[in-house]
Amino acid sequence: MSHVPVLGVTVGDPAGIGPEITLLTVTDPEMRALARAVVYADPAIMRRAARVVGSKATINVVTDPAEAGDDPNVVDVIDIGVIADAELVEWGKVQVIAGKAAITSIERSVQDALAGRTAGIVTSPIILGHTEMLQDLTQAPFTDTMFVVRDLCVFFATRHMSLLKAVQSIKADLIEGSVRRALVALRVFGYDNPRLAVAALNPHGGENGHFGMEEIEEIIPGIQRVNADGANVAGPIPADSVFHFGIQGGFDGIVSLYHDQGHIATKTFDFDETVSVTVGLPILRTSVDHGTAFDIAGTGKASPATMKSAFTAGAKFSKFNDRIKAEYGQLAHLGK
Repeated sequence: MSHVPVLGVTVGDPAGIGPEITLLTVTDPEMRALARAVVYADPAIMRRAARVVGSKATINVVTDPAEAGDDPNVVDVIDIGVIADAELVEWGKVQVIAGKAAITSIERSVQDALAGRTAGIVTSPIILGHTEMLQDLTQAPFTDTMFVVRDLCVFFATRHMSLLKAVQSIKADLIEGSVRRALVALRVFGYDNPRLAVAALNPHGGENGHFGMEEIEEIIPGIQRVNADGANVAGPIPADSVFHFGIQGGFDGIVSLYHDQGHIATKTFDFDETVSVTVGLPILRTSVDHGTAFDIAGTGKASPATMKSAFTAGAKFSKFNDRIKAEYGQLAHLGK
């Protein structure tokens, strides 16, 4: 048996594109050279996905992730026992049975990852509440989103809230906390001497207060608190240039102040290679950063490119599992 890591792969909502992109990913020889894979799903759902994408892969039911093999023509599946007949799930619609399957897939994958039976999980999309569910299942006290595109990591001071509320939330305490957690995450994920920058909020970084006072009153003081402890965090740097500098290798990480600021920059540069990593969990979790795509589910049109990027990132970051458990596992154990 190969010594490459075993990654647990969840198929997300079985009424969406998750089963299709999962099957296309784990049957790709290049992916299987990076890691073995065990898929948490109902076998009937994976057989239907194989028919949709025209794959002749064998669906092989296993009971332990250690049984996962290297053959890309075989999809090793842990049967979650929810859907016996795939025809019970209608493509592209929210359904109770599909939701139950999605939740069960996540629960089983987390159990095995926490027990060390897999090196981490790679997740397909569900409707809502994915990260919150993972946080609850692992008892993690917090989670942050880390986008990875090429060698650049992008963090978010605020996430899912209105732009107005996000701007109102930009306070020195928020900036300080976000920066400190980003520095820790960079070290955990292999950047031993991290170079971190903070994006500005206002055009031109506020132009010394002419375009807004947030940089002067909140962002700079937050950064200074961290730098007073020996860090060398740069910023605030105008958002129309800081991501370019990062992609060019000037920084290892950037703190984006709000959702679209970082999402637009990374996804415009390379949508398919932008991968979401959940920071703060005591297990490794990488994910696609797109939705269930109900409109094309079951048509065979779904591209697995982002799922392959997430799988690749899972294999890459799995070597830092000891760091992940040491840093975030202790926090989860203490409930802090």
